[in-house]
Amino acid sequence: MGRLKNVEEFFGREFEQTEPMVRDVCTYVLGSGGKRLRPALVLLISRMLSYKGERDVRYGAVIEMIHTATLIHDDIIDGSDLRRGRPTANNRWGNQTTVLVGDWLYSRAMDLCLELGDVDVMRQLVTATLRMTEGEILADQERGRLAIDETTYMDITRRKTAELFAAACAIPALFQPSTLHLTEPLAEFGRDLGICFQLVDDLLDFTSARDKLGKPVMADLREGKATLPIILLLPRLDGRQTENLQSVASTGVFEAISVQEVLELVRTSGVLDETQRRARFFAERALKRMEGFPEGPERDALAKATRLLLERGM
Repeated sequence: MGRLKNVEEFFGREFEQTEPMVRDVCTYVLGSGGKRLRPALVLLISRMLSYKGERDVRYGAVIEMIHTATLIHDDIIDGSDLRRGRPTANNRWGNQTTVLVGDWLYSRAMDLCLELGDVDVMRQLVTATLRMTEGEILADQERGRLAIDETTYMDITRRKTAELFAAACAIPALFQPSTLHLTEPLAEFGRDLGICFQLVDDLLDFTSARDKLGKPVMADLREGKATLPIILLLPRLDGRQTENLQSVASTGVFEAISVQEVLELVRTSGVLDETQRRARFFAERALKRMEGFPEGPERDALAKATRLLLERGM
């Protein structure tokens, strides 16, 4: 999409005007090969709603700045050394500098809303950021413990992942009075898409090679995070297998059980198929919600993007 280039140029102008250390860290993290999925949603939905101005570029950049800030903070919390095949920012610059740069990104993102006086847009973004932070707190409380229920997992996923997707999809409806009625339908579409995205990510943690994933296979398990395949797997294991798996989540080390043994348990138990079915449910629900959106090539592209997102995990 041509306007994604405008988003990249917006980043360039922003970082030219700030402190060299902020510029270096932001340029490094934003240049790490991210898919820019959330800005693409802002741009595509803006076109679908026949918006002709420039706010879509600004808010595509703002959404990505918020997303990047969460990645920076997540890597610090998780103690991650690798993201998208490269050393994390905290690995290169240390936790103290990196967390401050994450704070700068959040603050500047909100400042960019205030520059235009977009209170309604800012309210969407602040709400999404609050939900994301709550999700991270809930996830941290459960870290190292695999025996959480699916309801808790889905609550964390909605907050941590789906709310920013919801904001990215809803914000374009706020650009003009004629589309305000689509704000909540677009937000609901985004939430379903975000949950589908996370479920597919859960699958890829077990099915994708390290060079494609850009991080170690089963990184979530090593970091003590219970993803849906593991939550579904636990009731099917005997006591010893459960203890061995829990030891990985508690210590971050595959000692009592090997990577290959875990992969074999996951692949032969049927939990990957079940996770995929749940991802398909949310993708199909997102597609169903699109029936009330304006028809045209942009809506068709949005539907295609939703299907492609699901196919990543197949």
